[in-house]
Amino acid sequence: MGPDDRAPGHLDLPAHAPAAAELARAAARTAGDLLAPPTPVRLGDVVPAPELVAPDPAADFVLTAESAVRVSADDAVRAVGEQLAALLRPATGFPLPVADATRPEPAGGIALALVDAADLGAEGYRLDVAPDGVRIEAATPAGLFFGAQTLRQLLPAAIESPTPVAERWTLPGGSITDRPRFAYRGAMLDVARHFFGVPDVLRVIDHLARYKLNHLHLHLTDDQGWRIAVDSWPRLATVGGAFEVGDGPGGHYTRDDYRRIVAYAAQRHITVVPEIDLPGHTHAALTAYGELAPDRVAPAPYTGAEVGFSYVDPASERTYEFVADVLGEIAALTPGPWLHIGGDEAFKVLPDAYAAFVERVQRIVADTGKTVVGWHQIAPAGHADGRVLQWWGTTGEDPVTADAVRRGARLILSPGNHAYLDMKYAPDTPIGHDWAGLIDVRRAYDWDPAAHVAGVPADAVLGVEAPLWTESVTSRAEVEFMFFPRLPAIAELGWSPRAAHDWAGFRDRLAGHGPRWSTAGIAFHPAPEVPWPAEQPAPAASPATIPTQRGPEGASAPSA
Repeated sequence: MGPDDRAPGHLDLPAHAPAAAELARAAARTAGDLLAPPTPVRLGDVVPAPELVAPDPAADFVLTAESAVRVSADDAVRAVGEQLAALLRPATGFPLPVADATRPEPAGGIALALVDAADLGAEGYRLDVAPDGVRIEAATPAGLFFGAQTLRQLLPAAIESPTPVAERWTLPGGSITDRPRFAYRGAMLDVARHFFGVPDVLRVIDHLARYKLNHLHLHLTDDQGWRIAVDSWPRLATVGGAFEVGDGPGGHYTRDDYRRIVAYAAQRHITVVPEIDLPGHTHAALTAYGELAPDRVAPAPYTGAEVGFSYVDPASERTYEFVADVLGEIAALTPGPWLHIGGDEAFKVLPDAYAAFVERVQRIVADTGKTVVGWHQIAPAGHADGRVLQWWGTTGEDPVTADAVRRGARLILSPGNHAYLDMKYAPDTPIGHDWAGLIDVRRAYDWDPAAHVAGVPADAVLGVEAPLWTESVTSRAEVEFMFFPRLPAIAELGWSPRAAHDWAGFRDRLAGHGPRWSTAGIAFHPAPEVPWPAEQPAPAASPATIPTQRGPEGASAPSA
């Protein structure tokens, strides 16, 4: 812009007069504060609840078109700054440039700084909102990323708009100090019963990041479909991946597809946990390679929803060659530390043969350099260093799992009657199951992972995970409908200190997220136990109101 393009009344300030410029900004803020309504979001309205919140009503900050994001001179920190700016630009319409600085200061914008703060751990952060800007500091880029998610929630709900909105972008003043209770906080997406393309999985990753979850468990194989390409056994994907529940088209991820998912998750400080379910839930693999079946006959494809009838032959050396090849290739594609081997519902394998199979597969996993994870049915097998059991029971009395913990196992808690997001909310929920009971938002929230399984000490609980099985879930809108509003409940159990657990407070904080989801186009169930704002927009979609069709790369998209 040249001198002749300036607006009437423009006042030139000398470049060497920062004090005058700051006075002008302060005067504008004061005038805005006198005229503006109170900030629509309180500092404590965050989900998951932070560890410590100290509001300062006199210290609100208004983001403006002149604001910038200043970051420590570190590539990973700059990446967080760019992600934050990308989240805020669409609704604000502000340029929000990102600049490196040796000692980043807000200066009317947002500062992200790495600091030596051992008390914050690997994922904690401090966030300070003052009249001159916002400062987030952490010991790691992951902590800065989670702090940025909190900042996003402190802005008005309109920040989720994909297009510019006329809004006063006020953040409530004060400070937050925060860190997670559990190291493992996750959700599972079953892409085997119904296949979900890469764009759908990336959107799920965004949902996890929004609520500070840090693991995405992908259930990649089951009776109805094999969803990951394996070079050494190519028919697994091309034949075993060609079907799904209900005779749909199925699909699979190429190696590049999977790399794209893993990389996208890593950019959001989320670890992908791939699951190859063994020795049961293997009908699709047997359809592709009959040599793995006990009778050496390839069965016809299966598109129903029953469980427990299939298994690879645990007495055949060819089975273990198959397992080693598959797990070796998946491990090489996966930078995270975990390999999930399933292990559930192998009803037709005799107990001794089952235990021997699991013990051998655990050694195969160790040979890849990964740590084994399995459903809690693998508990009776011999212990492997570091192994993790994912517990999905419906009663806290489980002496077999407690014994595995005494032998060194750790647990991820996914109780079927609290954390299984494929359970119906109520009897009239249009999709889902009820074998583990009905799970409304309060039931998803009101339990304690650290004390849930009898005989398991708190320090043996690695964290929590919310699985979504997809026998009846067929589209992106349906995934979101089952996720929201229960996923934030599980996220709060995983992140927030137990002392912060309070249903009434959580319900009120959660209510403010309805308008955010609506603005972002996220489908959700308007749970009657949550006091949603009276004037909030209707949910973006639900299985009962929006038909779906397959989009690019197998993605599910709302019909036009």
